[in-house]
Amino acid sequence: MQFGNKMTTLSEVINILRVKGFNEDFEITEKGFIAQESGKTYRPDNLTIKRTYRFEGESDPDDMSILYAIETDKGEKGIFIDAYGTYANNECENIAEFLKKVKIKETTI
Repeated sequence: MQFGNKMTTLSEVINILRVKGFNEDFEITEKGFIAQESGKTYRPDNLTIKRTYRFEGESDPDDMSILYAIETDKGEKGIFIDAYGTYANNECENIAEFLKKVKIKETTI
């Protein structure tokens, strides 16, 4: 990922998002996205993707991922990280289908 002329790692972007209030960590289950901190479950129609960051992992295979900055319809903000390539989640098709149903309203964060 690149911000301006500076290369940025996954952990650096996570830290920036945390400062900007994206404090929940979302995990996908068969019931939907679960916010780890609050324990609340969200369906696609309760979520909006505010920003997407893709990391190619040229120097670090752990960085082969897509980071989603997400906001719920209740105003909670958090992140979801989806790995691809070697470290792809086995439920990758379920994640893709779920994310296709989530509204996208990309904004500058």
